[in-house]
Amino acid sequence: MQALGRQILVEFYDCDKDILTDEQAIRTAMIDACKIGKATVVTDTLHSFSPYGVSGVVVIAESHVAIHTWPEYGYAAVDIFTCGETISPWELFHHLKKEFKSQHSSNMELRRGLFENGGNPIKHKPDAL
Repeated sequence: MQALGRQILVEFYDCDKDILTDEQAIRTAMIDACKIGKATVVTDTLHSFSPYGVSGVVVIAESHVAIHTWPEYGYAAVDIFTCGETISPWELFHHLKKEFKSQHSSNMELRRGLFENGGNPIKHKPDAL
């Protein structure tokens, strides 16, 4: 079976609480991670909650990177979804772990869009319908 994409569900624990409340620091870390991983950034949107916490997404041509933070617990939930063969979601993961100063993490990788294509490679940018 071939997959259209790879998705990593990440839990970052014991992060720097100040970073997890800083919308701009999170935005920068996410966009930098995408650039390091050679993803094509399309747009981003983040929102800070009161009294604290940030949620947001960076849309990439190859899918997305999303985050929700709970600074009071030093915790961030991150979803890294990449399509195609040119990007390793693990490069994004390692950069975010470092930027959030996470002391430990757990993760799970999923292959998304599984197809049997008769031995032919799946086109990630198919011809027009």
